[in-house]
Amino acid sequence: MAGKKVIITGVPGVGKTTVINEALKKLRESGIEYQSINFGSFMFEVAKSENIVKDRDQMRMLDRVVQKKLQQSAGQAIAKISGNVLIDTHASVKTSKGYLAGLPEWVLREIMPDIIVLVETDDDQILMRRLTDDTRARDKEGSRAIAEHQQFNRSIAAAYAMMTGCTIRIITNADFLLERSSTDLADVLR
Repeated sequence: MAGKKVIITGVPGVGKTTVINEALKKLRESGIEYQSINFGSFMFEVAKSENIVKDRDQMRMLDRVVQKKLQQSAGQAIAKISGNVLIDTHASVKTSKGYLAGLPEWVLREIMPDIIVLVETDDDQILMRRLTDDTRARDKEGSRAIAEHQQFNRSIAAAYAMMTGCTIRIITNADFLLERSSTDLADVLR
């Protein structure tokens, strides 16, 4: 039996990876397995092997043509994975020249997701998370810019659904409510 392909997105700092990890724990306890893939890690490994970048945060600064090539390589590799696959990625990437689709048509056609999940929360909560995260080099922007990015992600997710026929689910990852958001995600993945 073919597994599900689920794409999970959210703006940087929303806590999507934390929600994913908690949801996967719940699923394992129920005997449901997913292979968790980080789309950016696939791209980063290719870029690093070709000496294009040294750290992952440099990826969003790359030329669009280079990013496109890296996206294609990652999409092709992920499409070959069988079983239940969860793909942790960004619906869009904010660059100096504007928003770049995180999953352009050539990537979506390879992966053909069943579901796209948008992890969201209050813009101010994301801003505070970014300001206190010393592990990443985050862009400096205010809550209004974060709100714009979250709205753009909703719009682009709708376009992705039109192209693939998948469904879209929005999960809220509010401060102190990780249990609720991870349970919501686990229910979507069952």
